[in-house]
Amino acid sequence: MLGGAAAVLLLGQISPSDALAAINAGVMVFLFGMFVVGEALYRSGYLDELSARFFRHAKTPDQLLFLVIFGFGIFSMILMNDTLAIIGTPLVLGLAAGSRLPKKMLLLALAFAITTGSVASPVGNPQNLLVATGGGVAAPFVTFALWLLLPTLVCLAVAWLVLRWYYRRELVQAAPVCTPEPVQESRPSDPALTRIVKCSLAILVALAGANIVLSLFTGAITVPLPLIGIVAALPVILFSGERFAVVRAIDWCTLVFFAAMFVLMAAVWQTGLFQSFAGGTGLASVPAILATSVVVSQFISNVPFVALFQPLILQAGGETARLMALAAGSTIAGNLTILGAASNVIVIQQAEARGETLTFWEFAKIGVPLTLIQIGIYAVWLEVWAGILLI
Repeated sequence: MLGGAAAVLLLGQISPSDALAAINAGVMVFLFGMFVVGEALYRSGYLDELSARFFRHAKTPDQLLFLVIFGFGIFSMILMNDTLAIIGTPLVLGLAAGSRLPKKMLLLALAFAITTGSVASPVGNPQNLLVATGGGVAAPFVTFALWLLLPTLVCLAVAWLVLRWYYRRELVQAAPVCTPEPVQESRPSDPALTRIVKCSLAILVALAGANIVLSLFTGAITVPLPLIGIVAALPVILFSGERFAVVRAIDWCTLVFFAAMFVLMAAVWQTGLFQSFAGGTGLASVPAILATSVVVSQFISNVPFVALFQPLILQAGGETARLMALAAGSTIAGNLTILGAASNVIVIQQAEARGETLTFWEFAKIGVPLTLIQIGIYAVWLEVWAGILLI
C-alpha cells in the first residue's frame, strides 16, 4: 500500500496537498488510541486474568468452542478485530493445549469470531469505522446495533454450528471435562499497568455508553470516535512507566497501511475508474452490495474496498440499509478466504511464530459455506428490516 501511495505521488497522479488532505486524521487517531489500549491490556497480564475467569466456565470441549466464538465475537464489538487477532492467538493456542482440542479448530474459531462479531459495531473493525465516520451515519452505535446486532448473533451461532459439525469427531474424542489453560506463554502480571488499563477500559466503556445514550436524544455522535480512542489511551500514555514500550509495540504497520491507503484510494478515485466500473453493478440494492463486497474484498481487501465504494453508495442515495450492507458484506468477506481480511493474516502470522498454521484450503473449505450462509442471513434481515422501518 505504501508503495502504491508513493507511486501515485511520484507520477503526479495526486498532489502532495491533496494526499495530505486525503488522510483521515480522525480514523488515524482512533486506531492509535485503540492499539495503545489493546497492547497495554495484553502487556499488563490483565487479558490473561480475564481469559482465565471467562473460560473456566467451560466444562466440555463443545462449551469451550462456544465460549471462544461468542466471547471473542462479543469482545470484537469493543476492541478492533485486528487487535484481538494479535492478543487472541496465543490465548486460543493455550486453550487448545489444555483441552486437547485441535489447534486449527480454535484458530478458525478465533478468526471467524472476530470477523463476524465485529460486524455489529462501528468500532469493531476499520471498515466499519470508515462507514461510521464517512457515511454520515446518525448515532452509529445505535444504528449498527439496530441494523446488525441480531443477525450478527445469529451468524456467530452459525459459525459455532458449522465448526461443531466439521470437527464433530475431534470434539467427541477430546477430554469429556475441560480444564483449559488459557495462555501458553503466560505473561507476568504487572499490577501497576493493570490498574491503569482498567481505568482505560472504564473510560472506553463510559464514553461509548454516553455516546449511545446521548445519541438517542440528539441522533448524532456527541463524543467523536477519535476522542474516545485517544482519551481511553491517555492513562497509559501519561501515567504508565511502560508507556514507551507500549507505544513501540503497537501495530504501526497498520497505521502506515491506513495513511497510505487514504492517499492511494484518493488518487484512484480521481481517475474515475471505479465510478465507471460500479455504474453497472447495481449497487443500489442490498444483495448486490453484499455480493460485490464479498467478491471484490478478496482482491483489494475490505478496507480499501469500502474507501472506494462508499462514495458510490452515497452518490446513489446513501440509505442506511445500503451502508449497513456495505459494512456487513465487506466484513463477512473475511470469512470466505484468508485474503478477505487482514485479521486472518495476523492470526496466521501469530500462529506460525508458535509452530502452528492454517493453509488457504483449510480455511476456505469451512469459510466458503459459512460465508454463503451468513451473507444470506444478512441479506434477508436487511431487506426485511428496511421494509419494516419504511412502514
